[in-house]
Amino acid sequence: MKLGLLLFLIGIEGFILNNKNLILMLICLEIMLLATTVLVLTFSITFDDLFAHIYALYIIILAGAESAIGLAILVAFYRLRGEISLSSPS
Repeated sequence: MKLGLLLFLIGIEGFILNNKNLILMLICLEIMLLATTVLVLTFSITFDDLFAHIYALYIIILAGAESAIGLAILVAFYRLRGEISLSSPS
């Protein structure tokens, strides 16, 4: 359980500190989803609940879809602006 909480806190901290770089924001979002999956599976084993395994599978599917859509938006953003950084162009 401590591992899941640590991963989630690392993901939140990275998301807040790297708010200028879209790729790092997507990576931090994936870390937070992974941490949520680890916590769900930990509680599933603790309480011997099979439905939590199915819920963890849905979280993993959601993370994959989020990555695909996020990278597609990132490619469109790069084609539009010519850079990935969220800071205003100088």
